[in-house]
Amino acid sequence: MAELLSGATALHSDFLALAFLEAQTAAQREEVPVGAVLMAADGTLLAASGNRIVELRDPTAHAEILVIRAAAAKLGTERLVGSSLYVTLEPCAMCAGAISMARIAKVVFAAKDPKGGAVLHGPKFFEQPTCHHRPQIVHAEGEWESKSAQVLREFFRARRSTLRLDEEASLGSSTDI
Repeated sequence: MAELLSGATALHSDFLALAFLEAQTAAQREEVPVGAVLMAADGTLLAASGNRIVELRDPTAHAEILVIRAAAAKLGTERLVGSSLYVTLEPCAMCAGAISMARIAKVVFAAKDPKGGAVLHGPKFFEQPTCHHRPQIVHAEGEWESKSAQVLREFFRARRSTLRLDEEASLGSSTDI
């Protein structure tokens, strides 16, 4: 189903670089570092964002959803026909559904997500008979896959370390009665 590349084309690489910057910015906000950009068919940037779930207190504020919302508002239509989505992580089921509903033409993602992804993993959303629009899928293997996976690993390693320290501190300050 997915068109696999052994490294992104120059055009894909430029747009994935923008998505990666959004992911890094999300990490600085202590959000899961996922970034996305949505490009019009003519190569014009429609929207760019990173995850904002914690900041907005909104479980649907994934990078993909935010760029779809922003582009739809900018263009004044819910149909983003001909557009291409570049994202640092394989989209989840919620985002895949929104991608299909928005009629996005192409999805280029960097890192695979065996636990939460819904394109190559899990429900394989676009392969379901109830999916009415199937975008072209490109998994950009190579440099961007490695970079995106690394920033996610570092983020979760730091988060686990912080949680461990918090647990140890709370255990050390508790008093037994």
